[in-house]
Amino acid sequence: MSHTDPIADMLTRIRNAMMVEKKEVTIPHSKIKLEISEILKREGYISDFKVEKEFPPSIIVNLKYGKKKEPVIEGLKRISKPGLRVYTDVEHIPTVLGGLGLAVISTSNGIMTGKECKKNRMGGEVLLYVW
Repeated sequence: MSHTDPIADMLTRIRNAMMVEKKEVTIPHSKIKLEISEILKREGYISDFKVEKEFPPSIIVNLKYGKKKEPVIEGLKRISKPGLRVYTDVEHIPTVLGGLGLAVISTSNGIMTGKECKKNRMGGEVLLYVW
C-alpha cells in the first residue's frame, strides 16, 4: 500500500488510537517516524515506543493518558505537506499555543523541536505541531 504522506498517516493513527483510548498503536517503520517518536517521548507526549524488527518493521507507540483517561496529546497537526512545503528561518520559528505546544522541524542536523532550533540558530521545514 503506497502512502503519499507517511507522516500524516502516523499522526492519524495516533489521533484515532487516542480517540478510542488504546494503550498502543502500530506504525510502519521509517527513520523520520522514529525520530518524531523520540521527540514525542522526550517531550512527554507519549510514554514509550519500541521498534519491531520482524518483517515488515514497525514502531509500536505506547500512548499516555491523564488521571481521568484524557489523552496527553490534545492535538496533532501536519503543517508541511507533499503538495505545499513550509520552511522557516530561525527568526520566524512558530510557537504553538504560546509555548504550551511543540513545533517539530526538520533541519540539516536532523529533526528538532522549535526550542532546539532557536537554541542552535537553525531553520528548516516545519513538519507538525503537537499540543
